[in-house]
Amino acid sequence: MKNLPNTDRRFSFWAGWKEQWLSVLLPGLTLFLLLVFWEIFVRQAAIEKWLLPSPLQIVQSLWQSKELILQHSLQTLAETALGFIVAVAAGITAATLIDLSTLLRKAVYPLLVISQTIPIIAVAPLFIIWFGYGLLPKVVVVALVCFFPITVNLADGYRQVDPEMLRLMAAWGATRSQVFRIVKIPAAMPFFFSGLRIAGTYSVMGAVIGEWLGASKGLGILMTRSSQSFLTDRVFATIMVISLLSLLVIALIEGLARVVMPWYYRRGE
Repeated sequence: MKNLPNTDRRFSFWAGWKEQWLSVLLPGLTLFLLLVFWEIFVRQAAIEKWLLPSPLQIVQSLWQSKELILQHSLQTLAETALGFIVAVAAGITAATLIDLSTLLRKAVYPLLVISQTIPIIAVAPLFIIWFGYGLLPKVVVVALVCFFPITVNLADGYRQVDPEMLRLMAAWGATRSQVFRIVKIPAAMPFFFSGLRIAGTYSVMGAVIGEWLGASKGLGILMTRSSQSFLTDRVFATIMVISLLSLLVIALIEGLARVVMPWYYRRGE
């Protein structure tokens, strides 16, 4: 872009700006129209609030229960953060070991893939039996949910390094640690953050699943209690908060990616 004339540069800037805004406005407009249709349908059909509340009733319930929802949200966020940190640490370690050892990759990688055929909701009760009803089983569930995409994406990223760069580093007499630091880690960063984004979308839901099976606090237990009391509007309000928390996690990961990989995002400018 540096060599473009001023007029072409301005046109490219405004075209990029317009495309970014359209990518936000169009989904937002679609969502707004769906909510309007939902509101009109519920009002015209005179559907009871306990069966299907309208969007305005959900927002009203969210405001009325804001303090209660905030307390439960903080608990879910703590479980999500701890589980995510454990998953990142374990995923980086596992992916690096898999890349360092071909034998380990052949022995472990297929098991990682097979493990994803087991639904987490099926094994989560075991964590309650083993670890009780405290914080630990929820952290374990979040860590397991997030571990696979982080590990697999980073391991694949290590393997996508340009072979010419590896041969060049070998010709210079670089050590294995130097090859990792200078070549492999920068090359794998986009894959790593792709795995983080995927894990981020699952992290809050993992904590909620753990809370469903047994907890005294958290958005999952709030949903359970609300549904048992036929407070459907509060259930929807809690679902909305869970979605917002997931979007917050993804936004934080995206912001971190832009700080860590400015060179990667400058390529598209």
